[in-house]
Amino acid sequence: MRLLKRFVASVSLLALGLAATASAWAGDSPILDGILDRGEIRVGMSGNQPPLNTRSRAGGLIGLEVDLAKQLSSAMGVELKIVNKPFGELLDALGKGDLDIVMSGVGITAARSAKFSFAGPYMMSGKSILTKSSTLASAADAEDINQSDFSFAALENSTSQEFVEKNLPDGKLVKIKDYDEGVKMVLDGKVDAMVADMPICVLSVLRYPDAGLTTLKRPMTVEPVGIVVPSSDPQLLTLLDNYLEALEGMGYMAELRKVWLQDGSWIAALP
Repeated sequence: MRLLKRFVASVSLLALGLAATASAWAGDSPILDGILDRGEIRVGMSGNQPPLNTRSRAGGLIGLEVDLAKQLSSAMGVELKIVNKPFGELLDALGKGDLDIVMSGVGITAARSAKFSFAGPYMMSGKSILTKSSTLASAADAEDINQSDFSFAALENSTSQEFVEKNLPDGKLVKIKDYDEGVKMVLDGKVDAMVADMPICVLSVLRYPDAGLTTLKRPMTVEPVGIVVPSSDPQLLTLLDNYLEALEGMGYMAELRKVWLQDGSWIAALP
């Protein structure tokens, strides 16, 4: 984490210049105007999607998206307010104006882009399956698990749910509110597998080394993940894209991905 802290110090200097950019666009951007008037940006996260956003043993929020949100709020010169809601409720809350942006592992899809705008992407993800080793060993191909007696847990209103509905239509879909619920169902044998983003599947295998869990070596899909922005505010969208481009160019995003998606030492901070 020491290298990441040095990056944070460097990025804070960048924030001084970028904050002026945010202020310069005020008056022409409804959501951005509200952010600057309040001196606070409301960022929606589920709070239970490690390694992107989750609770630590100490009770605070940690994760790639938490660190990124802190940098973005600093660059805008405002306070950060993270609003926790179940994943399936985040976009509705954004549409109602209860949030300014959403950062919670939201995949950029055509259906979502018809209603909202996306800054980024800031990372690539993909779908995988978390299951027991014995269950996966009994399946020779996809058709062996696309059966009516095979059950899949998937996050409600997520692209994982869409994946099951489209690619495993004969299987039984069990909608879950958060990943912890899904992992527990797999561990307890209440579902045969959980379809989720690759990082959460890998993390679950690492967290429960003696539970006989396994996941795929490669994701079944490739999915860009971005910041969800109200489509009514193209100025805010452009500003966030500029911030992400600057952070990428400085190497900060690469360091974030290394710390949260490759290192794994942060797992010790989990409850």
